[in-house]
Amino acid sequence: MRRHVFFAALFATIAAAALPAAAGEADVVAVAVERHPGTEDMFDFRVTVLSNDRDTSYYADAVEIVGPDGNVLSRHALQHPQTEQPFTHELDDMRVPVGIQRVTVRVHHKPRGYDGQTVSIQLPR
Repeated sequence: MRRHVFFAALFATIAAAALPAAAGEADVVAVAVERHPGTEDMFDFRVTVLSNDRDTSYYADAVEIVGPDGNVLSRHALQHPQTEQPFTHELDDMRVPVGIQRVTVRVHHKPRGYDGQTVSIQLPR
């Protein structure tokens, strides 16, 4: 539980400082990642998104972890618009193949696609 408090405080600080001047409809504004102890390929991600969510036809509808070759390693659907902005989505137990040192986190916007800011992050190994 303390870990969640730490991440909440960390994201509040990072998100406030990282808001982009020119933004897309859905931007990744902060990412934190932790490796599971005793593993080489399991990670937990905390992704903070700032999105121009209006209704169920216009909102951030997925968060993706993308490898350096452009392949999507993980995609998590977001089922509804978020009223609180920015918001943080937790992606736990993500398997990233050994050998990949850096990933990009992006958010998909319905209907705009991938027009927003992404974050590239080094994985803790």
